[in-house]
Amino acid sequence: MSEITVIWSMVAAACLTLAGVYLPVWLRNRAAWPSFFFSVLAVATATAAFGELWMMRAQTPDEFAAALRWQHLYIWFVIVSLVGFVYTFFTPGRLWLAWSVVVLRTLSLVLNFSTGQNLNFSVVTAVQRMPFLGEPVSTAIGIPNPWMAVGSLSAILLVIFVADAAIRAWRRGNRGAALRVGGMSMFFALAGIVQVMLVVWGGLQMPITISMFSLGVLVAMGHELSRDVVRASELVAELRESEQRMTLAAEVANLGIWVRDLPRDEFWASPRLRELFGFDAAEPVDLERLLLKVHTDDREAVRQVLAQAMAGDGDYETEFRAVLPDGTLRWIATRGRVDFDTNNRAVRTRGACGDITPRRQAEDEMLRLRQEIAHAGRVSVMGQLSSALAHEINQPLGAILRNAEAATLLLQVIPPDLDEVRAIVDDIISDDQRAGAVIDRMRALLRRQDIVMVPLAVDELVGDVAALVRPDAAARQVRMDVEIADDVPRVLGDRVHLQQVLLNLISNGMDSIDEARRNVRHIVVSAVRDGAQTVQITVSDSGAGIPNDRLEQVFGSFFTTKPAGMGMGLSISRSLIETHGGRLWAENRAGGGASLRFTLPVSSGISAT
Repeated sequence: MSEITVIWSMVAAACLTLAGVYLPVWLRNRAAWPSFFFSVLAVATATAAFGELWMMRAQTPDEFAAALRWQHLYIWFVIVSLVGFVYTFFTPGRLWLAWSVVVLRTLSLVLNFSTGQNLNFSVVTAVQRMPFLGEPVSTAIGIPNPWMAVGSLSAILLVIFVADAAIRAWRRGNRGAALRVGGMSMFFALAGIVQVMLVVWGGLQMPITISMFSLGVLVAMGHELSRDVVRASELVAELRESEQRMTLAAEVANLGIWVRDLPRDEFWASPRLRELFGFDAAEPVDLERLLLKVHTDDREAVRQVLAQAMAGDGDYETEFRAVLPDGTLRWIATRGRVDFDTNNRAVRTRGACGDITPRRQAEDEMLRLRQEIAHAGRVSVMGQLSSALAHEINQPLGAILRNAEAATLLLQVIPPDLDEVRAIVDDIISDDQRAGAVIDRMRALLRRQDIVMVPLAVDELVGDVAALVRPDAAARQVRMDVEIADDVPRVLGDRVHLQQVLLNLISNGMDSIDEARRNVRHIVVSAVRDGAQTVQITVSDSGAGIPNDRLEQVFGSFFTTKPAGMGMGLSISRSLIETHGGRLWAENRAGGGASLRFTLPVSSGISAT
């Protein structure tokens, strides 16, 4: 076998080997377009190498012309795949310039088959034999085709396109790839153009060897892709190490991990996750089986959280109850995210689950204890108001007694004045209702109950508390005003606990007024709308105010400025308001005194009437 045949066959074999290496990369990852175009370029170069062997072995002018005509088809694939590789590898590039190269090269291919014997020669008049690498090869003698200028122009545009893409990559900081791929591609493309032109116009006596220049481009591209492969293997190792660290961290944190591959519908669950939900080691696990373990009252909420994550930014977090096979109830906290592909389609969901049953039990116990303390606080407040409330009840009871005595005397008169008696009976009923209302309000505040959120009219809420406190305020010579704005909507809350908060704040305000010994003794309870979703209620007094360094400290547990105080009133009040989804804070008034403000959420946007 001749040396030329061996060399060109080796070039073709090397190119086909490279194509066999990188084409599977694209088949496994369709987003790896550089690997696809590299594989096409390698196959096209191998075919061009066999075409060059055909030309060098041609015996007649017609055979040489036919071989050269088909060679342009292989060159079309070489140039188009080179454009595709550079554009996808150096993205972004100038798309219009890339299309210009492809269109001109396609036009050259059409002219190759429609004008003359091929794009280079209108007519091949003779074939001459010349020595090359120690053996005779064929070269053509003929009339150059003027349409060859279109092919040369497409090649020049190719060089410009590659140079532009390399410069852009250089400016973005990818200088190594710009030099290796861009520089080598431009060098070998220019060398190929010059060689073809010199051979056709008779300035160079040698066969056309486009495949050798294309092989140089392949070497540069293959080197750069191999760097990516090496980096990918390093990333795999790093990922494996990261997974091991994550697994160790999950075991230390006692977390269960799950991953769901959506396109393949595959579900992976860690051993700890199986244990959390009561799955056996060999039992199959998927999302539906997992959701069946969720308490029926929480299941739909968990579905909605996952659906919202897929439709939104991908992050999710929730807590729910799981029912184990033995009937045990376990609280689970989960957090995770959804991964999306380039088309914003969900491809993977993953999450971590932990057992928070002890925490929830502690929270429930803390809530129970807080309610006990709140109840004790209400009893304490009612104790402070007991003398004033007794006076408030004695007034209607005394009136009832006097009216009953008057009715008895009127009934002894013959004939009795029944109209007067009826009026007296109406007064007795009214006084009885007034006394009953005071007692009902006291019983409601003293009742031990859980927090029940219901829509409440702010004017009724504040009015009930004002009715309870006014007797004590009158005894202390404190004027109390209630100011409710007309546009205040209903709020969502527990009536008894919110009344306790108001009682605590009003009682503290009156104590502050007593300590300050001010001539102006005034408390104002006001309510205004605070944005679209909240209502702000304020209790302002004309007392001594709060030192600025203690505006936050007064809400701490067991902190008090009163000689006989427990220091729990404001702490309990803040806890109750935060439970309602609001906040409680203190401010000093410009004219003296303090304002205690708290917010409550609006209930369904329904205005109070």
